Amino acid sequence: MVGTDFAPYFGEFLGTAILILLGDGVVANMILKKTKGNGGGWVVITLGWAFAVAVPALIFGGNGFTNHFNPALTIALYFTGNTDLTFAGMLGYIVAQMLGAFCGACLVYFMHQDHFKATAVLESEEEFVRNSKEEEEVARVMYRAQKAEAQGTMLGVFSTGPAIRNKWVNFMCEVIATFVLLFALTAGFANSPGVFGNWGVFILISALGMSLGGTTGYSLNPARDFGPRVAHAVLPIKGKGDSDWGYAWIPTIGPLVGAILGAIVSTEMFSTFGAISW
Repeated sequence: MVGTDFAPYFGEFLGTAILILLGDGVVANMILKKTKGNGGGWVVITLGWAFAVAVPALIFGGNGFTNHFNPALTIALYFTGNTDLTFAGMLGYIVAQMLGAFCGACLVYFMHQDHFKATAVLESEEEFVRNSKEEEEVARVMYRAQKAEAQGTMLGVFSTGPAIRNKWVNFMCEVIATFVLLFALTAGFANSPGVFGNWGVFILISALGMSLGGTTGYSLNPARDFGPRVAHAVLPIKGKGDSDWGYAWIPTIGPLVGAILGAIVSTEMFSTFGAISW
């Protein structure tokens, strides 16, 4: 049995692992080749992610667990004074969340490893050109396009990426979406916890994904992007390509900024606000 002092950290680890297993799992099911869900589309992904957030929240709600599963939430609550966590406790939560996200992503790869192989372009450019019926230059262009698409698909299982790469706009999209997340969470749990509840979180994540997620893939959570991106970098995925670390700061820093701003504004607006347990 987990000791009471360690239990909240283990809860953050396991809850975040489940969140990523379900969240990255629905993405893998939708975009990797030869899965039963291939081609299910954006609505399925957004609903899958909403369930992925709600399920661990329902599992760990109450009983001494705080249900953060998100460093942006943990940091925002700490710096606005809306949590009982100490500074060391905050750091412990973040470490547990990152490790949980990494492990959840590894489980997604383990379960879908055959589908990663089916998605990857494993033959060399010369083999592709030799076997192609197209002219050499056309075949080379086709090969490079197919390889880039396959690599982008495999990375997309693990981490977010922009629909159109414009780093400043991408950064602000993450700030705005996470601002709404924290503003709604703090306001909802402060003023109507019985109405809002964990299923309110489901509705909120669904709305954010469908309305604001199309530009960057709506990280909202540094652990959701950084932990799985590390997994992508270290796992032996054949034909995977690079992990796009030049973009990684956006879904990591953007949610932190948005979360802190959202918590500050909500705390100032709603004077009845108390420390939330989510």
